[in-house]
Amino acid sequence: MRLSVALTVFGLAATLSLTGCTTTTTTTEQAKIETTKIFSDSYGAVTDAGYALPAIPINKLDKKFHRQIVSYSTTEKPGTIIVNTRERFLYYILPGGKAVRYGIGVGKQGFAWQGEAYIAWKQEWPTWHPPKEMAARKPEVAQYVEEGMGPGLRNPLGARALYLFNEKGQDTLFRLHGTPEWASIGTAASSGCIRLMNQDIIDLYSRVRPGKSAKVIVQQ
Repeated sequence: MRLSVALTVFGLAATLSLTGCTTTTTTTEQAKIETTKIFSDSYGAVTDAGYALPAIPINKLDKKFHRQIVSYSTTEKPGTIIVNTRERFLYYILPGGKAVRYGIGVGKQGFAWQGEAYIAWKQEWPTWHPPKEMAARKPEVAQYVEEGMGPGLRNPLGARALYLFNEKGQDTLFRLHGTPEWASIGTAASSGCIRLMNQDIIDLYSRVRPGKSAKVIVQQ
């Protein structure tokens, strides 16, 4: 990652590497959690664009991380995404004081960022290009820096990726993306960006319309 860009955009910690996505900020917006619908039956096997996504053993994951519609009090407009890394939740704001809440996995301590961005574009079954900084730490991924890892069930970006840009229209190199590692949801076990279960990122992807109005707020 270009560290200077990230520092300018998000006020990153000095130890930041390209793929980190935890935060240290707070917000005045408070969620009053009242579940109105839980989608625990939405994690079965599915064929998507020719890829056979396996079923997720969702009962092995704390129910609070299952996709659900909750009451959520905020002054942000519908369509805004609020990521709470401390609680391990991502909220997609709906009209009428509601939000779709997804369980997420976040980056390890030391891979931190915070602030606001917007989703400039999105991609189904994306190609993964690890940054050179990651390749230096993990030589086994160096081969993918230039050519990239093609889409597939083992791709770290999963079934979908949403690309975050700053207000100047510059790629921050941070992503909201899927993951085949469903057990990492609710943890800080990743050196990557905000990850969702593949079935959840497919749902979120279908709701997002890229552009300046697709605001993303990352908080703790």
